[in-house]
Amino acid sequence: MYTRRWVIFGALAARLLPAQDAQPSVQVAGAVKQALTLTADDLAKMPRASVRTTNGGMETVYDGVWLHEVLKKAGVPQGSELRGKALSSYVLAQAQDGYQVVFSLGELDPAFIDNEILLADTANGKPLFGAQGRFRLVVPKDKPGARSVRMLTKLEVVQLRK
Repeated sequence: MYTRRWVIFGALAARLLPAQDAQPSVQVAGAVKQALTLTADDLAKMPRASVRTTNGGMETVYDGVWLHEVLKKAGVPQGSELRGKALSSYVLAQAQDGYQVVFSLGELDPAFIDNEILLADTANGKPLFGAQGRFRLVVPKDKPGARSVRMLTKLEVVQLRK
């Protein structure tokens, strides 16, 4: 009887292990030329940037990749290509807990506006973890900070049709 329980327990544990081995990632999907699934290793190979924020008197330095660089890698229109229909597009940033925020493509393009947004994977030199999730959008010029999405899992590009 005990042997049977251990066999069942072992089988259940074996099914759970592959799910635990999956690396956290951010998906870039929707109206893109190339869908992406980015891990921390993938972000480490891209051009890195930093932002310094202050919240409640505490300063944090986030490191990661500018969001416009991630979108460029996915083939999202930028610069002189960002006109016409493309300007009716937006990015829906989604968190693991269901939290969602929207950014227009125009406000994510440094050729349009000086408001760079960081896809961060570290804070103060250490990988993000726990309640922060493995990835976070940091929007340093937003006053309330409500669009700085923690536990980021997906960036979906949506093109509105009229």
